[in-house]
Amino acid sequence: MKTKFIFLLLLVVQLQSFAQNITAKIVDAQSNEPLPYANIRINGSTDLISNNEGYFNISENGLEETSVLKISFIGYISKQLTYAELKNQNFLILLTPASFEIDNITISNKKPDPYQIIAEVKNRLKENYKHHQTATKSKLFFRESSAFKPSKLDLDITKSTGFNKNQLKEANADLKKFSNKLTNKPTQEFKDILCNYYYGKAVNKENKTYFYPKMEVIKATNIKGDGTTTSLEDFEKSGAELLLKHLDTTKFYRVKSGLFGSRDTVTLNNSYKKKNKKKATSKLTSTKISLQTFLAEQQFNSNKLDFITKSDLYTYTYGGSIFNDANNEIIYILKFAPKKSKAIYTGTLFINESDYAVIKCNYELAEGKKVNGFNMKFLLGIKASENVSKGTILFKKDAQLKYYQLHYAYEESGQYFYINRPLKFIELTKEERDVVALDIKVEGNSITKTELLNITKSEISDADFENFKETDFNFIQLKRYDPAIWQNHVSIEPLEAMKQYRVTDDY
Repeated sequence: MKTKFIFLLLLVVQLQSFAQNITAKIVDAQSNEPLPYANIRINGSTDLISNNEGYFNISENGLEETSVLKISFIGYISKQLTYAELKNQNFLILLTPASFEIDNITISNKKPDPYQIIAEVKNRLKENYKHHQTATKSKLFFRESSAFKPSKLDLDITKSTGFNKNQLKEANADLKKFSNKLTNKPTQEFKDILCNYYYGKAVNKENKTYFYPKMEVIKATNIKGDGTTTSLEDFEKSGAELLLKHLDTTKFYRVKSGLFGSRDTVTLNNSYKKKNKKKATSKLTSTKISLQTFLAEQQFNSNKLDFITKSDLYTYTYGGSIFNDANNEIIYILKFAPKKSKAIYTGTLFINESDYAVIKCNYELAEGKKVNGFNMKFLLGIKASENVSKGTILFKKDAQLKYYQLHYAYEESGQYFYINRPLKFIELTKEERDVVALDIKVEGNSITKTELLNITKSEISDADFENFKETDFNFIQLKRYDPAIWQNHVSIEPLEAMKQYRVTDDY
């Protein structure tokens, strides 16, 4: 009998180990077009999202044939089905557009005033999106990708007293290889993080409210090759190390760039580097800062998303009304665009008629606009501008707390850069100095994409928050996306570009 029990126990464990994540797709039933950012709720508690290609993934762990999935998308009839029905449909979900116009059933024929609507939205921001007053625990999935794409890259050694003939030849060969690699095959980095994010009770100091979050990383992956350049900072560091390795490893150098003064001392002397090594910021701290910054930017009272709080800068157009079948709400559609030069965004707001809460927002830079810029091309040889800024934000109303919280956010930012300036490595010595001078000409773009999914949220006691102790974590380093890593976990289904990306051995 005991042997039989052990056999059954082992069988259960083995079956659980075979549980995997499956992928499903949501499309328009009439056009067969994918529906991006549709909401999927499992058994009334776990929230998922479809990606920009209409796909989402779901873990079979804990799912039963009778588990219920509710799929909703603004302007479409919601659908509810069991996991067994989803499998019978070959993991394809068809949503049907609402077949009637709300304008046809409103009592008044008068078209709503968009400026009155936006005024109500603005007046109710604090009420609709107020912070939770007790400690909470949220399970979040956070993805960040970055790419460095130079269109032009020239690195020329103009002076080389610090190099002998062979060193100069090797250095030039390395610089040529480095520049060709970056221009011919731009590199990317993908970070995926699943975590528990804790918010403590709000603390009021000097008429300001402060929140002190804590973070527990459940799993984190990073797709990036060794030495891969995915930012201007990486580019500068990689280029300096490339030249430095050809110089005398026992010597110390000061780096000077253009009209600027000398920078920190650099060397390959290991004893000096160890002695003067700056304490690195922990992965937990840097990740938490990134997450905090991203969450703050998704609020309508942030300095970035000003198209509600600074309504005098924008024009608003009423775009009709649709029915949100998910919560039986009428939704106003408002289009916005710059009216004054300080306004930079254009986009669409989806607003609940009952409480004037924005439940969805699409925004992007208007034509000819940029977030910021710096042009000292002729004086310092530097020009840069943030010329890409767009995103989608979704909010959901908490059924118990009666206020809205962030459900999903996607943000894409891009920078144009131009650098044309000299770089010198000058030996630190009173005797005759080694000097290596380099001309750098680089032009291109860098792109960062970030998205966040709020999977679950629950209240916890203040004691639970205080007693939780944070610990650092390490990324699982990958050369390509591996869905098995996220087996039995909730994640956002990656786009095809991420699935196809490979880190090659030459990085």
